[in-house]
Amino acid sequence: MVAITAATSSQLLFSSSRSISSLSPFQLCVFDSKTLLSSPANAGSIVKKRHVSGGVRCMAVDTASEAETKKKGGFEIQTLTNWLLKQELAGVIDAELTIVISSISIACKQIASLVQRAGISNLTGVQGAVNVQGEDQKKLDVVSNEVFSNCLRSSGRTGIIASEEEDVPVAVEESYSGNYIVVFDPLDGSSNINAAVSTGSIFGIYSPNDECLADIGDDSNLDQTKQRCVVNVCQPGSNLLAAGYCMYSSSVIFVLTLGKGVFAFTLDPMYGEFVLTQENIQIPKAGKIYAFNEGNYQLWDDKLKKYMDDLKDPGPSGKPYSARYIGSLVGDFHRTLLYGGIYGYPRDKKSKNGKLRLLYECAPMSFIVEQAGGKGSDGHQRILDIQPVEIHQRVPLYIGSQEEVEKVEKYLA
Repeated sequence: MVAITAATSSQLLFSSSRSISSLSPFQLCVFDSKTLLSSPANAGSIVKKRHVSGGVRCMAVDTASEAETKKKGGFEIQTLTNWLLKQELAGVIDAELTIVISSISIACKQIASLVQRAGISNLTGVQGAVNVQGEDQKKLDVVSNEVFSNCLRSSGRTGIIASEEEDVPVAVEESYSGNYIVVFDPLDGSSNINAAVSTGSIFGIYSPNDECLADIGDDSNLDQTKQRCVVNVCQPGSNLLAAGYCMYSSSVIFVLTLGKGVFAFTLDPMYGEFVLTQENIQIPKAGKIYAFNEGNYQLWDDKLKKYMDDLKDPGPSGKPYSARYIGSLVGDFHRTLLYGGIYGYPRDKKSKNGKLRLLYECAPMSFIVEQAGGKGSDGHQRILDIQPVEIHQRVPLYIGSQEEVEKVEKYLA
């Protein structure tokens, strides 16, 4: 391949037996005559000058080195599958956990497609049933729960799955190896579906723990298998092996931690693969954004009201905090993770323990934020230290930048 660039008194000549894209060394020649000359490239040296008759100066350029620079500059594409395999080779996770996470990513791809076609497929609106929390189930809640459950069952690596939409955890009979416990909220923020506002799926993965104790009550209807499921699932968030969420918005983003940093993967619609887009995400230590549902202000206790009033006070800087509230935990949390600040869902006179579930929402999100250098609290203690006493236990949640969470804790003390 020969490419020529004209200059005023000099001309440039690239010569190589193969194309530049083949990453072979090629030669740069500068000459002052109209005659095209070339000489063999000096492979093995990045730049080496040679003087040839006729006023021609040739330099061999190693394109492999240049390509390596470009590769580091962002041209390398790494899929979630490849990234998981690298973590497995490094001994961070085992093959069974790799399969479990891959199964979850497949479920998220399916749910993303369902969310995008919800209006077309008549999946918006209420299903007509009520879940265990007494909330109206949306059609997409039911379908998403089915998708998540089926993907985890078919993986053959999960022993127990527990969903926010199910009354009790379910023991998986199709487990071939591995016996992981997966807890998940299949579609968080589904009330926003009709308005096409961002929603998401949240999940956490535990290893089995037969010694975990939980108050399962005196319900004689729970057989031994289900009782064992309840006991195994009720673990504090500090026992999590992995956690993540998938946000369905203008782009589909899969955020994951294996206990060694937080990584974000964006779904490439061209190839249908999650591609690594952010490594080792770190939340800012402080931020000037808060996300609370201030419609409940009159139901809060006086300490929390004082905290909120102070956030709105411009103070010496003349700039109060900015309010940003979507009403979708995944959407609000993702923004907080990237920009800093605090998200809060406190207890109030109507909801004594808030409305967010410890196992399916608060613990996985707190595990993620701590891996990013942030903090998750119920206002008095670390979320990951709370021992669940029931499957659908609710707790208040304050999560985000470390300094912002510690600030609200001081007000509530």
